Amino acid sequence: MDKIVVKNLCFKYKENKEETLSDINLMFDNRSTAIIGQNGAGKTTFVKLLKGLLKQNSGEIIVCGKDTKDSTAAELAKYIGLVFQNPNDQIFKSKVIDEVMFGPLNIGMSSETARKNSVEALKILGLDNLIDENPYDLGLSERKLITIASIVAMDTDIIIFDEPTIAQDFAGKEKIKRLIKELRNKGKTVLTIIHDMDFVAEVFERTIVFNKGRVILDGNTKDVYSNEEILKKAYLELPHVTQLCRQLGYNETFLTVDDFVEFYKNN
Repeated sequence: MDKIVVKNLCFKYKENKEETLSDINLMFDNRSTAIIGQNGAGKTTFVKLLKGLLKQNSGEIIVCGKDTKDSTAAELAKYIGLVFQNPNDQIFKSKVIDEVMFGPLNIGMSSETARKNSVEALKILGLDNLIDENPYDLGLSERKLITIASIVAMDTDIIIFDEPTIAQDFAGKEKIKRLIKELRNKGKTVLTIIHDMDFVAEVFERTIVFNKGRVILDGNTKDVYSNEEILKKAYLELPHVTQLCRQLGYNETFLTVDDFVEFYKNN
């Protein structure tokens, strides 16, 4: 079942002469999906429209059966959660647990369920030892993870991450990778806007390429990264492993080191 259906979507900011998004037609099921493209391609505008933070000029967006044009962002919050790119735009409480519980409480969860979900989300991200800390006393990496936990705790059917790997070291990325896979296994629809091509290759099943407000590629991630010429036109690079294997003369598209090692062992 498609949790998000987008038909003939067009959007233009009042101050712009040209449309930011033109004739977007997409459907989202349970596959984890990365939305990639250069800055200005329309990615952030698109997810703000999904979340109800903006309203389209024309076309239709249906989220979990709700028409976003007839729904407020607050009403849609029960179905779709968005983690902002900059955690400082999201955090406003003086205690980690209060920050993470705010979203669940705001959509009508009981205090008991909100706390349980919040503690579980913090545990998955290795932050349960910081429950009573002030978020602003923590580093950028930890604040980003806190904002992720605060949306995960809301237990929405759809979760959107805006640049989830910002400020993360290897350990932080591994935590987010495990979280996304766990959410996927629970039947959640996970979307991300991201510039980290290696992370996309390792984690996401489907990849959509935006360029100048239009969708120019959409498919499983391996197939998308096999379209090198189209990606070049969108000013996007291949994952590092894919680039290296191409330079070594392999025509096969490898998304991870493990993919290449397995291929090498069997050939």
